[in-house]
Amino acid sequence: MGEELVNKVASSNLVSIDLEEFADKHPVAELDIRTQLVNGLLLREKDFREFISSHNWEQYKNANVAVYCSTDAIIPKWAFMLVAQALQPFANMVVFGTREVLETVLFQQSLSKINPEDYRDKRIVVKGCGDKEVPVAAYVEITRLLSPVAKSMMYGEPCSTVPVFKRK
Repeated sequence: MGEELVNKVASSNLVSIDLEEFADKHPVAELDIRTQLVNGLLLREKDFREFISSHNWEQYKNANVAVYCSTDAIIPKWAFMLVAQALQPFANMVVFGTREVLETVLFQQSLSKINPEDYRDKRIVVKGCGDKEVPVAAYVEITRLLSPVAKSMMYGEPCSTVPVFKRK
């Protein structure tokens, strides 16, 4: 008869955090206003206001929207304000910046709901791989939030981790 197998990971008192669980579930959309520029350089207020009044804003219903301009044109701040106002009744969230900025903001909002005290003196493993891309900023934020209270923090999978810190 063979020896009984013991799952050391299950009995290790490690708390596993999967940052994918903090991902927002709303669809993501991007709105690049470069298409509204004259010759790719100039934004005309009258034309832009026409765009604002005629654009189908309902297509962004319940979406998280990244609003930006992909050219080096100087865009007045009020143009982005007009877009934000037009999106307000439809979008779940509007952020100035690229999709990456939007994802970072969404993760930071979600992670801000964590109560660090729930992790006091715990040994934490932050899951390192999965199906969804998690921005590096989310890993930085979870470390910032929990390192003051956790006993230790590791990155990876419970069976194969990289130590991040261990409180003395």
